[in-house]
Amino acid sequence: MTEPSAPVNIAEKLARFSDLWAQKKVADLNDYEVKLAKLKGEFIWHTHAETDEFFLVISGRLTIRLRDGDVVLGPGELYVVPRGVEHCPVAEEETAILLLEPAGVLNTGDQGGPLTRAAEILG
Repeated sequence: MTEPSAPVNIAEKLARFSDLWAQKKVADLNDYEVKLAKLKGEFIWHTHAETDEFFLVISGRLTIRLRDGDVVLGPGELYVVPRGVEHCPVAEEETAILLLEPAGVLNTGDQGGPLTRAAEILG
């Protein structure tokens, strides 16, 4: 059995970093990672063939572009991109999000490239 972890203060964790499009792991949940990220601008079109992708907006506004229409999210709203669906996150203003993904999922999915980053642990 694992030890209970301390509570995670999301606002405190978000205040500890400023880099954009860099996922920060703040907790583990079974075989999943709970991650925070700050976004601004447009990411790349990509898919995750093996997993759905969970986005919860904490602050700001996030548009998830899909080939058949956009999904626009504000604070407190979430959206799950189904596995295999091509998407492109866009944030016109700085936006803070929470992601829930299986451990090891890369932010750029099948595309790779210079924006690919593994989640950093934010202790």
